[in-house]
Amino acid sequence: MILYPNASTQLYGIIGHPVRHSLSPIMHNNAFKKRKINAIYLAFDVTNLEAAIAGIKALGIRGLSVTIPHKEAVMKYLDDIDDMAKRIGAVNTIINREGKLLGSNTDWLGAVRALEEVIALKGKKVLIIGAGGSARAICIGIRDKGANVHIANRTISKAKSLAYLCGASFSGIDELNNISNDFDILINTTPVGMSPNEDKIIIDPKVLSNFKVVMDIVYSPVETLLLKEAKKRGCKTVSGLKMLLYQAIAQFELWINQLAPIEEMERALLEAINS
Repeated sequence: MILYPNASTQLYGIIGHPVRHSLSPIMHNNAFKKRKINAIYLAFDVTNLEAAIAGIKALGIRGLSVTIPHKEAVMKYLDDIDDMAKRIGAVNTIINREGKLLGSNTDWLGAVRALEEVIALKGKKVLIIGAGGSARAICIGIRDKGANVHIANRTISKAKSLAYLCGASFSGIDELNNISNDFDILINTTPVGMSPNEDKIIIDPKVLSNFKVVMDIVYSPVETLLLKEAKKRGCKTVSGLKMLLYQAIAQFELWINQLAPIEEMERALLEAINS
């Protein structure tokens, strides 16, 4: 087992701005340790994206996670982008293959895997609140699994654009209480309920009993007010922590080409959240 980095240590990391809050180093470094891989994963606060991407090749960095605000802008600096990332219009994973940078997206994999732990997606009716990058990845991913999707967003033009992209219906967010009885699954992709605003909720709690499953991509707190209210009403709930975990697992497996130590990564993530 490698105790200290050396000249043979493989370098991975995450780029974004800011990245101090990122939990990705916790998960990936524990995964490397568990698999006895001589590698280290660091967080890089990046404002000059073009220079950072040039640095990947210059320094031989083997892979990167990409987070806000670079997921879309990074695409023009890469040598190739896989089909799913092209459809989503965003990259959250970079793989360095002998100096050629390949862009991929594992956000949709994280969401789909987290949902499929509690419900089969084929034929289900899904209400997604929000129309940003996360909503786009989730919408395309679950549509590919055979779900029917409706997008509700404060800005209707954004809801319409996303609905057109992934073959969904759409409405304004003000219509939520009227249409909520038509769906099996509710997914919140907005930051409503995120720390330090834990007392906020995106939808009237009274209508949550209409859903079988409620997912919130917010993971701080782990159990948002939305999830607490949904659980009270008998819904199965899915925390954003699961999506975060599973997208990281998919990244690890793309980079390392071996199965990720899921239990070790989840344990490290939970310890970090609860510390």
